[in-house]
Amino acid sequence: MGRPTDHSAIDGKFAPPEERAEVLVVGAGAAGTAAAIEAAKLGARVVLIDENPVDPQLMGLDTPLLYGGRMSGAVQRRGGLIEALLAANPAIEEAAELGVDVRLGVTAWGLYVNGPALRALPAPVVGLADADRSWMCGFDRLILATGARDVALAFPGWDQPGVVGAGGLHALMQRYDAFTGRRVVVLGSGDIGVSSALAAKARGLDVAAVVEALDRSPAKPEQLAELAAAGIPLLIGHTPRRAESGRDGVERLLVATNDGAQITIECDTICLGFGLAPAIELLDAAGGRIVPDGERGCHAPALEGWATSLAGVFAAGDCAGLAQSEAEAAEQGRRAARQAMGRAAEGAPRRGLDTWAYQRAWHHALTRDGDPSLIVCQCEAVTRGDLLALRAPRYLGEPTAAASARDLGSLIGDGPPNQDQVKRLTRAGMGPCQGRRCREQVALTLAQAAGISPADVPLAFHRPPVRPLPLKVMADWRETQQMSDGWEIWFAIPGQWSAYEDIGTEREFVTPFGGGG
Repeated sequence: MGRPTDHSAIDGKFAPPEERAEVLVVGAGAAGTAAAIEAAKLGARVVLIDENPVDPQLMGLDTPLLYGGRMSGAVQRRGGLIEALLAANPAIEEAAELGVDVRLGVTAWGLYVNGPALRALPAPVVGLADADRSWMCGFDRLILATGARDVALAFPGWDQPGVVGAGGLHALMQRYDAFTGRRVVVLGSGDIGVSSALAAKARGLDVAAVVEALDRSPAKPEQLAELAAAGIPLLIGHTPRRAESGRDGVERLLVATNDGAQITIECDTICLGFGLAPAIELLDAAGGRIVPDGERGCHAPALEGWATSLAGVFAAGDCAGLAQSEAEAAEQGRRAARQAMGRAAEGAPRRGLDTWAYQRAWHHALTRDGDPSLIVCQCEAVTRGDLLALRAPRYLGEPTAAASARDLGSLIGDGPPNQDQVKRLTRAGMGPCQGRRCREQVALTLAQAAGISPADVPLAFHRPPVRPLPLKVMADWRETQQMSDGWEIWFAIPGQWSAYEDIGTEREFVTPFGGGG
């Protein structure tokens, strides 16, 4: 007897992708443009996409960076933003002149390859979307140069306009020329914090101070000398206690010294310079192997040269492990392109300071008083107390007796705390920002409560779409008739449905809320 077939399965029913690239590069920063240029010089047909300029509505959700509501009306003028982008990165025009198909304002929201959990695809594809539609693009080789995202750590008042990430500040100042702040305080004096302070000063902003909670700055001596030469005060051993706000958000920051004294710093912007995290969302959601590595930004792709664990997929720049400079990122992009085109692997990402150790020290300083009312997840209003008690959102009503008897301590008794499990219980990380503002601090809180390293807290899984998408771009999805014919039972639960041909002509339809009709 032949092997039975499931007529509702999706195997063999996918439409071919609407387009195909010999080399698809995601991200048009220093690494991505260099990779696209190198691949084009080696004779490849290259498509280079970048989500910038980002939709202003996404900026309001702090996606993909923490913009903190400090963008000007310039972000509404797409034409002007594209001009600013090209001016900030002339290599984009160089790539276009070499024949690279450059597309700005196009988001890569999903990467799909066949693997243990997916065997129905005719070929690997990337889901792309612009302001009007979404489509699939096949590829022979894919180079991810998706950069890095901001790391946020909470303190009282951080959930108001004026608290920006280092990446968001850089984007608004350098990429878009659309930053509205005038007086900035930078938290953290590592590479990211110092470079953010110096860049703001160079743009003519008043940098009130760089605040460092540790007793010693991790900055190099030459960086400290640059801060001093620029006249930027460095406050060592000072911890933010509260950001106070007015009509437009942040107006001042209160900081405490190690001996308990408190000072007030007038400012309209607080830049979180604790560090950046490699933007691994696409790779992780596709099943690519991600490893804990504090010296490459906490979680980074497992690489052989620049090749990821997924066949034909490569990574370069900050998403491969936080490059030290744009020049280094560009060189990584060129090396990744050469390896993608069949050349031998050259080099590997540089290793830096232990990011986890620095962020862990800052997190400890900020949570020293144990304030349970401190907001950790802004989207779902989850507090530190909610997280430790594994309390469901208050809008769901009073917890049951069983839920009240459960807390993080009882969960830890069953093994290392799992961030995905905690997310399901508390909704921390389930909001529209997709955990970008709370992912690291939730992991640090779990590690602190369990007395373990953050490296031992499992990475919270990413799921596509890795960017919020308006439904209108998905509405006209191109699917085959064979796919449409199976929709009625694709999402059914075994034991609660009958095969389509067995239902008959007179059917009862049940709504998701249990009503018949």
